[in-house]
Amino acid sequence: MVGLSSHTKAAQEGFERAMSVAPEVVECHNVAGSFEYLLRVESADLSEYKRFHTEVLGTQSHVNAITSYIVMGSPKDERAT
Repeated sequence: MVGLSSHTKAAQEGFERAMSVAPEVVECHNVAGSFEYLLRVESADLSEYKRFHTEVLGTQSHVNAITSYIVMGSPKDERAT
């Protein structure tokens, strides 16, 4: 989940543009609530995720909060079929 420090159209468009070209981001959703965006990021391992976290998310000037949830298992995932 990603929070932005600015809710301007320019800030949102800039973030969305950056996420659209990041190969690790397979889903990007603009959501209502405490955060502005919910991302689904796929990486080979935690070191690759850390690289994405620092080199992609960390370079976005309006990102002020990042909360990550690591999937440990998926008892049900209908997308996988």
